[in-house]
Amino acid sequence: MKIAASRASGSEKYALYEQWLRAADSSIEVVDLYGMDPDAAVQAMQACSGLLLTGGPDVDPEHYHEPEKHGLCQPPDAARDAMELAAIRAAFDRRLPVLGICRGAQVLNVAYGGTLVADIPTAVASALPHGQIDGVDARHAVEVEGGSLIKKLCRVMDGEINSAHHQSVERLAAPFMVSATATDGVIEAFEWADGTLGGKPFLLAVQWHPERMDHASPFSLPIAQAFVGEVAAYEFLIRR
Repeated sequence: MKIAASRASGSEKYALYEQWLRAADSSIEVVDLYGMDPDAAVQAMQACSGLLLTGGPDVDPEHYHEPEKHGLCQPPDAARDAMELAAIRAAFDRRLPVLGICRGAQVLNVAYGGTLVADIPTAVASALPHGQIDGVDARHAVEVEGGSLIKKLCRVMDGEINSAHHQSVERLAAPFMVSATATDGVIEAFEWADGTLGGKPFLLAVQWHPERMDHASPFSLPIAQAFVGEVAAYEFLIRR
């Protein structure tokens, strides 16, 4: 089974995504979209049965119509922004399962009309440490919404996650609902507000990095297993 990924090569940390997915199903093959233009990425996705949006630099605030936030953001990667926004549209058109992690969650929210907190320490009073500390992921508590997909998959109402971001969802896009939050109110996960009604495909976005957590954590491998299971179901439907 092939899963398109916004980035699955480069520094060593990106290899962890594929290792994490293959811990759920050893047959997974990751197709790296990084460096492709939007048309090439959409074409490459024709051979894939799922889309993984990985971590990385800040989304250009031009995409959510708040250019005044540029001063709080890292230099944008215009090519990656354009490619991922095209890939998200293509995934929805084809009803592909989609999983967004960290930046991946943020770009999903932007693609569907939401906005981002440009810098959590600046914007959120009494914020927890969400960014890395001396190059090491921070850790903090997370609270799960009852009835959410995260609750169904992880089977817990709270726990501890890792954290390596300075941006987050601000206004959640209309199609989505909050699945989990940090105790300071920062949105840590979201999903479709109406589940998969109306033929919507699987979609889950998490702000933490499950691929960098102990796989025994309820917030790690169960997410990979659920996503890979949806990819397998999609593969079966289109290949039969």
